[in-house]
Amino acid sequence: MGKNRKLSLVEVISMAVGTMIGASIFSIFGLGAKIAGNDLPEAFILSGVYALIVAYSYAVLGRRIISNAGPIAFILKGLGDSITTGVLSILMWLTYVISIALFVKGFAGYLLPFIHIETTALNVGIVEAIVISFFTALNLFGSKAVGKAEFYIVLIKLTILLVFIVGGFMTINWGMVKPSFDSSGTSGLLNASIIFFLSYMGFGLITNASENIINPTKNVPRAIFLSIFFVMIFYVLISIVTIGNLPLPEIIKAQENALAIAAKPFLGNFGFILITIGALFSISSALNATIFGGANIAYSLAKDGELPESFERKIWFKSTEGLYITAGLGLAFALFFDLGAIASITSTVFTVIYIFVLISHLKLQNEYGGNRILLFINLIILFTVFAALMKYQWYTQRSAFYGSIFTFIGAFVVEYLYRKYGKRKMKDNKISTYPQQKI
Repeated sequence: MGKNRKLSLVEVISMAVGTMIGASIFSIFGLGAKIAGNDLPEAFILSGVYALIVAYSYAVLGRRIISNAGPIAFILKGLGDSITTGVLSILMWLTYVISIALFVKGFAGYLLPFIHIETTALNVGIVEAIVISFFTALNLFGSKAVGKAEFYIVLIKLTILLVFIVGGFMTINWGMVKPSFDSSGTSGLLNASIIFFLSYMGFGLITNASENIINPTKNVPRAIFLSIFFVMIFYVLISIVTIGNLPLPEIIKAQENALAIAAKPFLGNFGFILITIGALFSISSALNATIFGGANIAYSLAKDGELPESFERKIWFKSTEGLYITAGLGLAFALFFDLGAIASITSTVFTVIYIFVLISHLKLQNEYGGNRILLFINLIILFTVFAALMKYQWYTQRSAFYGSIFTFIGAFVVEYLYRKYGKRKMKDNKISTYPQQKI
């Protein structure tokens, strides 16, 4: 892409869809089936509703506050420079760190069965260390070639999933897809929906690229809503095909590579190989984008309080140590937490950032627009999702509960020390505000 080349609506939607239908659907699908059972499609719909609640504020604010800082730009405008804003900027960086852990967990889960190596804790840990080391080293030698390949990786991934959906629909046992809305089923559905919330979080990438989008006042809101609806349909179709072709106990048993196992009944061993390759491509793409794209921008924002002049991914700006800290922490999360805990912690941190985006929107509502009653309702729903997530962690994933608390406390301590000894301030001088227009 040329220096002054801006992204069209279709390109932005493609970018967001490619990010959302990415590593998380491959990595945590089996976990979702374990929690939701036959209600998996409904769980995807419900988590999509949560995403639309957040998307409302992203769309209203994102059409006028144009900044690649994304949600932190909204919070900075709404809450000003404060320790809260600083903590949230560090938490945003940590979402990328924890996502790296989620991706390498998923990569190991698909790679080891594919190359016929036993999935032990030691083997998984070795693969995680090798994969993170590889992408970290790749960054040092330049990521230009990998960056050019991302479009084709996304294209391959979506094509493979379409083959999976079309082939699977021909052999569905519709009796296996029937939802069970009893008390335990409903509880599982709600718990899975808050975990799957993270599967839609890629729409935030649109606001993180708003400075580079053609006519952002119109195209940012359109891209946000269209990408979420497209992805919701895709997720529901994938979940129907999976639970309609493979008995639930087998999906749960194959938790680490559930989609690959689910392709076997109707595509045979070819399907297993096809989905595994698609997963490895997808997770590699997401890992590359996370390390080279999002994490370095987020690290610079968390450390220096402002976005740098250059956005070239291969340069870790003024903070060369950021690459090693980000990769090292990502590996630590991968080694110390299981897949379910990592997914749960990621959802928790994102939900807190989203809550503060909505609070900021409430403070900015008179100036930037939006329905105040709807914002209050949305905020109550998000607080409920956060409380349900913490309750779920406490009763089923105590390590994830403590991991979430540790992440919040760690972010606060780092920000406090930054402000006390580094005298840093969050700056909004690079945030452009556009005049109000109708969407």
